[in-house]
Amino acid sequence: MFGLGTLSGILFRQLAVPRGGVVNVVILAGGYGTRLSEETDVRPKPMVEIGGRPLLWHLMKFFAHYGHRDFIVCLGYKGFVVKEYFANYRLHNSDLTVELAREGLTFHSSPSEDWRITLVDTGLDTMTGGRLRRVRSHLDDQPFLLTYGDGLGAVDLDRLVQFHRRHGKAATVTSVQPPGRFGVVEIGEGDTVRGFHEKPVEAGGWINAGFFVMNPSVLEYLDGDDTILETHALPRMAEGGELMAFRHTGFWKPMDTLRDKRALQALWDEGHAPWKLWS
Repeated sequence: MFGLGTLSGILFRQLAVPRGGVVNVVILAGGYGTRLSEETDVRPKPMVEIGGRPLLWHLMKFFAHYGHRDFIVCLGYKGFVVKEYFANYRLHNSDLTVELAREGLTFHSSPSEDWRITLVDTGLDTMTGGRLRRVRSHLDDQPFLLTYGDGLGAVDLDRLVQFHRRHGKAATVTSVQPPGRFGVVEIGEGDTVRGFHEKPVEAGGWINAGFFVMNPSVLEYLDGDDTILETHALPRMAEGGELMAFRHTGFWKPMDTLRDKRALQALWDEGHAPWKLWS
């Protein structure tokens, strides 16, 4: 027997209906990734592999598990690597026979992903807010999810979207409490975001973990290519009371350094990858 929650999840996946009215997933994948230069000299950071697949693929599989399959990827540095991978996705992910004399290919398996992926060149040096602004013509008039292409988490996306719908503000940021080496999200009464601090004021502060839900109205906070989402747009939303925090106490890990990459790989190799919800 299935419980109502399980049955609801099955129906969403079968019918491919976006949950909570959220249509698009925007992924920021255009940065240089200089702190991971051992890998990013030849490919953008979201294409660094964990378990033989790009981290970007892991992110998409995670979102698709919750029924979100319409992706808009903001490209910049070495964006052609991302384009090539998805343009030849079947080739990259299938067994095949190559008949050289006939110039023919026979595929013996096919990937099962039913994703729609829009790959947009948002500029080499465009800032995070500017990248989002550049894909506005591809967004629906419904709320959308936004995340960074260089980190993984086990965020409950159903609860995140429900939280966003309930409070009715312009945006929701997922916040976590890792060791204090990140900027801090200051959260006030009723989970209202009161401000951002680029350096932590004390250990245990809540930080920006990505995994946003945003209404189209957030585009009004983005002025141009040089708009930095984290230091310009988000603080303005917070000042106007239009930004809320969804507190996540489970797994979250960015891939900033080679050490981070190896830690994620170890979790995958050990069969304990918390973000792997698909079978």
